[in-house]
Amino acid sequence: MSDVAGSAVGAVAPVAVHSVFRPWWPGVASTAVWAVAAAVTGLLPDHGRAPAGQPLVECEVVIAILSALSVLIGQAGWFAPLAYHGRRIAVLGGAVAVWEIVTAKTGWLPLPFFPSPQAVLDVYRVDSGRLAQSVFSSLLILVPGFLLGAVTGFLAGLAMGWSPEARYWGNPVIRLLGPLPPIAWLPVALFVFPTISTASIFLIALATAFPVAVLTASGVTLVDSRLYDVGRTLGASEGFLIRTIVIPATLPHVFVGLFMGLGASFIVLIVAEMLGAKAGLGWYLQWAQGWAAYANLYAALAVMSVLFSGVTMALFAVRRRALRWNRETVEW
Repeated sequence: MSDVAGSAVGAVAPVAVHSVFRPWWPGVASTAVWAVAAAVTGLLPDHGRAPAGQPLVECEVVIAILSALSVLIGQAGWFAPLAYHGRRIAVLGGAVAVWEIVTAKTGWLPLPFFPSPQAVLDVYRVDSGRLAQSVFSSLLILVPGFLLGAVTGFLAGLAMGWSPEARYWGNPVIRLLGPLPPIAWLPVALFVFPTISTASIFLIALATAFPVAVLTASGVTLVDSRLYDVGRTLGASEGFLIRTIVIPATLPHVFVGLFMGLGASFIVLIVAEMLGAKAGLGWYLQWAQGWAAYANLYAALAVMSVLFSGVTMALFAVRRRALRWNRETVEW
């Protein structure tokens, strides 16, 4: 009996120790790593013409202090996300320290192609106005183009899935024009539309409409036909069947098409702005490359990552609200 109890205690002990140490050790690691990063940035001598790293040191110290507070206070309130992402924050701090060493401290990666972390951070202080204007200009193209394409693709897919006649005429269009890259239509769009902004909106709508139409039509055809028979037996009209049966059952497929179209829209937006626009994030990238301002280029890439991730999160939030009855298997 004592042997059994001893083995049970031995089996439970590692789990108990792991559960005790798990909440705070990522915070300790994050605190240590960011403290080391601050020491590397502030104490090691700079190589060549590297910009002063005092603002970067201040940011690193603040992150180290917040990580330490997450250990002391625990997973409560505002510090809960910080404690949860402790390991990721620690890895990020290590990456910043290595980046600082190979650029500002040793010059192993040559300028101007590989600026230091402080050079990228200075872009947000010096050129924040132009970056904000570029984000606003890109959103003025992305949002209406995506919404126009989503509505058009949904209606076209709904018609193709419901009506054999619409499917007869719509399938050739989807098969012939759908595989074409939307950006290939740029010369035609620039000729037809008066400005690069309206042409870009059209191209983004085109990139969104085709996957939404295909997935919506597929979702409509997969609805169980017995539901239609029950509805017609009870006297339901065609419009009632579409509103209450077809659209709710098709929504999961519609959102798959929306996510596919959103990814294609990001590509079309940046390429269109790089080729002919006078504002926007794509134009900013082209401008930074032309002036060899690679710190600005990397800063813009970071802004694009946050912006596009935020737009994707917003679409996931809409999906969660629209499909409350459906178990979500993918998070963002």
